[in-house]
Amino acid sequence: MTHRGPVVRHAPGKLFVAGEYAVVQPGTPAILVAVDRQVGVTVAGAGSGDVTVTSDLCPQGARLRRTRDGLTAYDADDEQRARVSLAHVVSALDVMDGLLTERGLTPPALHISVSSGLHTGGTKYGLGSSGAVTVATIAAVTDYCGLDLTPEARFRLAMLATARLDATSSGGDLAASTWGGWIAYEAPDRVAVLELARRRGIEEVMRAPWPGFGLRRLPPPRGLTLEVGWTGEPVSTGSLVSRLDTGGRADGAGYRDFLTRSTAVVRACVQALERADHRELLHQIRCARQVLTRLDNETGLGIFTDKLTVLCDAAEAVGGAAKPSGAGGGDCGIALLDAGAQTDISQMRARWAAADVVPLELAPADERNMSDER
Repeated sequence: MTHRGPVVRHAPGKLFVAGEYAVVQPGTPAILVAVDRQVGVTVAGAGSGDVTVTSDLCPQGARLRRTRDGLTAYDADDEQRARVSLAHVVSALDVMDGLLTERGLTPPALHISVSSGLHTGGTKYGLGSSGAVTVATIAAVTDYCGLDLTPEARFRLAMLATARLDATSSGGDLAASTWGGWIAYEAPDRVAVLELARRRGIEEVMRAPWPGFGLRRLPPPRGLTLEVGWTGEPVSTGSLVSRLDTGGRADGAGYRDFLTRSTAVVRACVQALERADHRELLHQIRCARQVLTRLDNETGLGIFTDKLTVLCDAAEAVGGAAKPSGAGGGDCGIALLDAGAQTDISQMRARWAAADVVPLELAPADERNMSDER
């Protein structure tokens, strides 16, 4: 195995355009777009068999040693940081160690450092930083070790690493961070993926069919501009999604009806994008907002905050369409408006500012403006 010099790889953050909450069910579609704020991971050699990981959010880092049970922290402080602040990086490294071992290769001593443009002063925007750091870590270690893996193989490794931490995570953020651009995505059955890895190993996980998984690239909406507003209220996606299971909500008739309605809206959005039918796309984004509103009213999840409601109303008041992006409850909302209507965009942003919603200067990230060549 050939080790290169220090390797830096980047992965973009993401926004959900439609299909959040529904996408956690295997085979249920969503639309996402990668954005041009990124996480960077640097991999360099180390002088011993240990692994050290640091990040701009956790400068103390963690020292890890390799054991038969995987990467293990040296002390209680390292363990806490490895399980919380650095958990996704450590899980990605564990998966890569497993792959190298299955191939008869010795995992090298490594120093990993992470820097992120998906937060300000430690406050995250809700752009999928956990997914982006997982994808960037897989890519950086892959290239450092001289492995030749396809984007889908890297995605599968990232999905396995994420599912080991949280099997409810859809992996949509991983897909957007891997392929970039606008995508339609259907999540695999993560329980089946974990069981396949347990029984057959990581190589088989990379090759075997995955039940439920689907991905296709979509054309961007030419003539429309994507505006993003940040509420300044970070939220845990996992905690909101997990609340659907409380009291059996995810098994009820209301939730099944939500899945049906969400799927119909996402498929209509895909058709509108592929036909460049912008009027229909705006209509379907408004429908997606209504679908989430009904789910929120029926479950009391708190998807819509006052700021997110103002964000959406301000866009619709000037002829656009808007909705929360992701789990809601804070974080970001998106709006689509006529790209030529600068007055309308300015009016919407003024209403956002009055409600303390911060416009984020973001643009879609595709293969032409993602930092790293693959």
